[in-house]
Amino acid sequence: MSTKKLALDAHIKQQWLSSQILLLGGSAGSFKLLFKLVKVLPESFDKTVIIIIHRKKNFYSEIEKLFAENSRMSLREISDKEPIQANTIYIAPANYHSLVEKDGFFSLDVSEAVWYSKPSIDVTFESVAEVYRDSVTAILFSGANQDGAEGLLKLRRSGALTIAQDPADAEMTEMPQAAIDMHAAEYVLSFEDIFELLQTPPDTQHN
Repeated sequence: MSTKKLALDAHIKQQWLSSQILLLGGSAGSFKLLFKLVKVLPESFDKTVIIIIHRKKNFYSEIEKLFAENSRMSLREISDKEPIQANTIYIAPANYHSLVEKDGFFSLDVSEAVWYSKPSIDVTFESVAEVYRDSVTAILFSGANQDGAEGLLKLRRSGALTIAQDPADAEMTEMPQAAIDMHAAEYVLSFEDIFELLQTPPDTQHN
């Protein structure tokens, strides 16, 4: 499998526009980037957005409140057995792994941390790959460990559009670099290009 590192082409735009699920995973150095994306996603996005960002164990976080106050979309923390809806941003809660089920619901898991992280990006990415397969765009951002790389590879093998932030553009390089090294990312893009892709207007789908 090859990796493309240049400009946004017709293939990436078409696959993005046809996706039902947008997965965003990150750790150290990714918060500001995810916050910037949350602020620009339109109210009528017609996709489900799932954000998995590493949290410190037992550390109270204001992430949900801050994101919700600045989002045009409905935004909430994932709850166990909650139905998955479009036009909604979901954030994985601390101290649980977040999974999706085949019946269209989330589930929360209390098993051991993966890559010292709970929530684990790998766990969510892998469960989404099993259910949604090629109807997914998944992006792995800055981070200080390899969580997310294996999950991104499973998504790519399932036909999803997989993107890693260019390590040269990332505050912490290990997470996106791990995905690139195992050929999990079909595209390696700067944050500027990712930002542009996610704002691609629907009328470009057939151009």
